[in-house]
Amino acid sequence: MSGSPKPPNENRQLLIVFALLAALVVAGAALLLVSRPEPVTITINPPPPTATPQPTNTPAPISVYVTGAVAEPGQIITVAAGSRVEDAITAAGGALDDADLEQVNLAALLRDGDQIHVPTRGAAPAALPTTSGGELVHINSASLEEIDTLPGIGPALAQRIIDYRDANGPFITVEALDDVDGIGPDLLAQIADLIVFD
Repeated sequence: MSGSPKPPNENRQLLIVFALLAALVVAGAALLLVSRPEPVTITINPPPPTATPQPTNTPAPISVYVTGAVAEPGQIITVAAGSRVEDAITAAGGALDDADLEQVNLAALLRDGDQIHVPTRGAAPAALPTTSGGELVHINSASLEEIDTLPGIGPALAQRIIDYRDANGPFITVEALDDVDGIGPDLLAQIADLIVFD
């Protein structure tokens, strides 16, 4: 009998197998959902900014030559840029008791390569030549007309000397005038004994 219904036992077994398979599928799906790891969040933090060193505006130290009535004459002294003549004298051991500090501008600013001479009291000043006007030129306070009386200096160069003095401060030594455009060693030698520093 080919079309007869299956015995209830077989149907039941088939139903149990399908139920087990369905349970296995549901259990497997649940297991997959439960055992699936949560996504890991990876946070990449950029490195902290490094401190860029700021350029320093500290000027290089300067060297000056100190002679005369100081404890350590004839020394090249290194002092901080912006130092004054008084600082160089102190660095050279200080002025001697017979130093004539009235003849030295202690407040003058130093420049690299300056020479500072501290005379002694009572020392006879050397005989100085004079300009065509008969007087020495006070280079740090002289007018254009007064500077123009120096040999080899015309109005244009006199103006450059004043402009340089206004921009850089007073001249301390004759050699400092060599920094002015148009003054060379020969001209400097001509005017060296005709100027004074106040």
